[in-house]
Amino acid sequence: MPKNTLRDRSRTLTKTNKIAIAGVATLGAAALAFTAVPSGGQTTTDASAPDKVAYSAEPVKGVKASVTDQLTGAALKVQAVEAKKKAAAEAAATKKAAATKKAAATKKAERQREAQAAASRSVERIAFQPVAAKKAAYGNNLDGWIREALSIMKSKGIPGSYHGLHKNIMRESSGNPNAINNWDINAQNGIPSKGLLQVIPPTFKAYHVPGTSWNIYDPVANITAAANYAADRYGSIDNVNSAY
Repeated sequence: MPKNTLRDRSRTLTKTNKIAIAGVATLGAAALAFTAVPSGGQTTTDASAPDKVAYSAEPVKGVKASVTDQLTGAALKVQAVEAKKKAAAEAAATKKAAATKKAAATKKAERQREAQAAASRSVERIAFQPVAAKKAAYGNNLDGWIREALSIMKSKGIPGSYHGLHKNIMRESSGNPNAINNWDINAQNGIPSKGLLQVIPPTFKAYHVPGTSWNIYDPVANITAAANYAADRYGSIDNVNSAY
């Protein structure tokens, strides 16, 4: 049987210790690994270890909510755009309908004016027929106009003579029933003198003789209105020897 020397025992002990130390190290690593893995998501081995690892569905919910919010926001934006488009279309339709209605109203008014004008022309034709017949009886010239005017003046009590009318007509218009003065003070005031006896529109309107035309250029209407004015201001057209 061999003898165990101190050196042999020391070598044996050293080898044994190495094995033991290796085993302890392995167990320690395993223990550390075990303590690093949570049991039930909560277990730790040291009070000084970091805060426990928590596993929860909250972050997932948060992400899901964020995505839902984004989708909802996008949907709302789409709805807003569609609403604007709809409002614009409705406004355009309303504007078009208003324009169509206005055009129809304007056209209707034009038709009514045309109908009224036609009716007025018809009435004027009827009214002028007797006047035309009367003019034919006196002659459609200066002599006939003066004689017809004198007949009307006599029936209305307006004084005046053939001579008084004739001299003033020749001085004022030279016998032209369409004469118009576009240069004197009346013309500058926008009311030029017109017709055989150069009557301004306000005077013609104020002294118009019933039964004669309202056309200031009508020879008989112009003469009788002027004679009526002269009678009111001067006593008679015969007393007028200059511009009046």
